Amino acid sequence: MSWGTELWDQFDNLEKHTQWGIDILEKYIKFVKERTDIELSYAKQLRNLSKKYQPKKNSKEEEEYKYTACKAFLSTLNEMNDYAGQHEVISENMTSQITVDLMRYVQELKQERKSNFHDGRKAQQHIETCWKQLESSKRRFERDCKEADRAQQYFEKMDADINVTKADVEKARQQAQLRHQMAEDSKADYSSILQRFNQEQWEYYHTHIPNIFQKIQEMEERRIVRIGESMKTYAEVDRQVIPIIGKCLDGIVKAAESIDQKNDSQLVVEAYKSGFEPPGDIEFEDYTQPMKRTVSENSLSSSKEGKPELKFGGKSRGKLWPFIKKNKSPKQQKEPLSHRFNEFMTSKPKIHCFRSLKRGLSLKLGATPEDFSNLPPEQRRKKLQQKVDDLNKEIQKETDQRDAITKMKDVYLKNPQMGDPASLDHKLAEVTQNIERLRLETQKFEAWLAEVEGRLPARSEQARRQSGMYDGQTHQTVTNCAQDRESSPDGSYTEEQSQESELKVLATDFDDEFDDEEPLPAIGTCKALYTFEGQNEGTISVVEGEMLSVIEEDKGDGWTRIRRNEDEEGYVPTSYVEVYLDKNAKGAKTYI
Repeated sequence: MSWGTELWDQFDNLEKHTQWGIDILEKYIKFVKERTDIELSYAKQLRNLSKKYQPKKNSKEEEEYKYTACKAFLSTLNEMNDYAGQHEVISENMTSQITVDLMRYVQELKQERKSNFHDGRKAQQHIETCWKQLESSKRRFERDCKEADRAQQYFEKMDADINVTKADVEKARQQAQLRHQMAEDSKADYSSILQRFNQEQWEYYHTHIPNIFQKIQEMEERRIVRIGESMKTYAEVDRQVIPIIGKCLDGIVKAAESIDQKNDSQLVVEAYKSGFEPPGDIEFEDYTQPMKRTVSENSLSSSKEGKPELKFGGKSRGKLWPFIKKNKSPKQQKEPLSHRFNEFMTSKPKIHCFRSLKRGLSLKLGATPEDFSNLPPEQRRKKLQQKVDDLNKEIQKETDQRDAITKMKDVYLKNPQMGDPASLDHKLAEVTQNIERLRLETQKFEAWLAEVEGRLPARSEQARRQSGMYDGQTHQTVTNCAQDRESSPDGSYTEEQSQESELKVLATDFDDEFDDEEPLPAIGTCKALYTFEGQNEGTISVVEGEMLSVIEEDKGDGWTRIRRNEDEEGYVPTSYVEVYLDKNAKGAKTYI
């Protein structure tokens, strides 16, 4: 099958068909190009989606990704990012292997088609020119034959006419011979042109046109093969990324299988565990026995003799569940309000309560304590450990910088032309000073950490005190004073009440449980390990190496109450002092 023999007379149709083939190829190129645009857009949207749900750095959201479910989700986001990258690879490969290649081929195809049809038109024009020459010679031969015939008839007529002179007859004869010769010449010329035309025509239909159409056929077949190969490449580009996409999907499945609900539950415990024990049982309080008390109209001390001693956390009073207040007995008698108010304004406990209240409120409004004493023990331990780790990283960083400066200084000493060694002394001294400062900070936080870790196992006494904080809530004033002594100076684990509400309760709800506070006896001595600047109300400043008296032991809040010279007392961080209890205590405790 050859277009040159089968379609020898379909030059125009072949021209239209080949143009249609090029249009189809350009349409396919446009299709692939739009597919690459879609792949790029899809990859961009996937990347934006993955970026949108990535945890923000240095935010609370980043801390949540310690859970296995969140880690699996983060792995899914990362795999989706890689998944988007494979769609970008598809777009790039289709562009380089199909679009660019086919666009170049289309240009070559158009040029080849133009050349082939130009040769065809040239052969067509040549045969048409030969045909016109043949027609021209044929008409001339026909005209000469007719004129020769007319000249012959005119001669015969003149020759038969007796009236015509001999000269006229001779002239007619010569004219007839001339026309006859011209006809013979036209005949020979026509015969020659006809033979040449037949030769040209045979070559045109059996050589030129078949060769040209064969080239066009081969061109068209190459186009068809090329578009088929492009379609295979189109599929192969997709198939090449399938294994990697499968790995991305396998990664998502693996991340999902790595989710451990038990581990997440344990992380919740570690994140929110306070380290306290649950409150103990509430003891039964018998209200059937009448309360015996003696009311004095003169002083608060007389009323003190007739009432039971108030003890926080003791066995004589029941422990209350947190935030549940105990109802006051309606049968309990009160002294006149005027006497209560007068003694409230002149009694010593007033000063202590207001001092503790003011100290707690001032620390509540201030910044977080440096030793995180406002946090529960377990959370405090985690914060201190994190702080120690951060400081160690900073120390390592400064140490590396010091080593680098030292090496550079050595290089300057060996090669003075490279720089002045003295110019690095200031920087080296600064880095050394920073390292020393960071080490002191680390020691301080390690001391607090050792204190917390040393006391975390023995939590029964701490839990008892925590439960005892709510003991004896019959009267709000005494409770607030007790909680002030039991909790840390920054107001941790105290009820969130304003100073105005405290004053209102103190002025309107007096009873016998509020009496004069005697100075607390010393239970031991302590030595200041570090200098402490007591800037908040209720704290006291100490100097490193100073010896002081201990009047109240640390009750789990990180603060120890001390006294200086019998007239100045306050709280200091337990980790800043080394405490020595007297022989009546359970034993010497050292807080370092």
